[in-house]
Amino acid sequence: MQNIIKELNTPLFEGIAPDDRIGMLGCTGYHFASFSKGEIVAFENENINHVGIVVSGAVDMIKEDIWGNKTMLVRVRENEVFGETFACGTDNLSIVTFQVPEDTHVLFMPFGRMMCRCTNACPFHQRLIENMVRVIADKNRDLMRKVEAVSKRTIREKLLSYLSIQAQTQGTRYFEIPLGRIELAEYLCVDRSALTRELVKMKDEGLIDYDRNWFRML
Repeated sequence: MQNIIKELNTPLFEGIAPDDRIGMLGCTGYHFASFSKGEIVAFENENINHVGIVVSGAVDMIKEDIWGNKTMLVRVRENEVFGETFACGTDNLSIVTFQVPEDTHVLFMPFGRMMCRCTNACPFHQRLIENMVRVIADKNRDLMRKVEAVSKRTIREKLLSYLSIQAQTQGTRYFEIPLGRIELAEYLCVDRSALTRELVKMKDEGLIDYDRNWFRML
């Protein structure tokens, strides 16, 4: 387990030496958990008191409406953090369900102990707090990008907005997106078949070119 902790390339541990992470986690507390494909990590309306780091696999944030329609809001991938939005809230209640799309291993850390300076005044604990604030800020930025895309009226406008954001973020007109067609349709809140048809039209019209998850803005 210690080797896994030392090798994690998560932004939450940025600037903290691998050997210092063991002492830091001993101070804040932590535990590992394994989940099989399709298993629920936490349900909607469940109290969230821990921050999770995806060691391997992925975790989906899913929202279900009153009619049972499910929408995948975000896919959290390896080394990324989840749960911090609710753990730092007033009532700690999750408004989404966390579910794994594949076999997944997660490192959990109690948010309250993470954000309180320990009696040992560890310098790396202060860095952990600073990193946590940056992670939350980055998540808010990503949310603003999604709002920008899904607020467009048509499927084409949503796609162009999303692809433009990806191109600008990666600094190139030829880039790979992190979502497959099903996940992209859920992310943009559109029908998958309609999204696929629109992509074909955009390619035929010379707006974009693509091969699976690789896209080029023309």
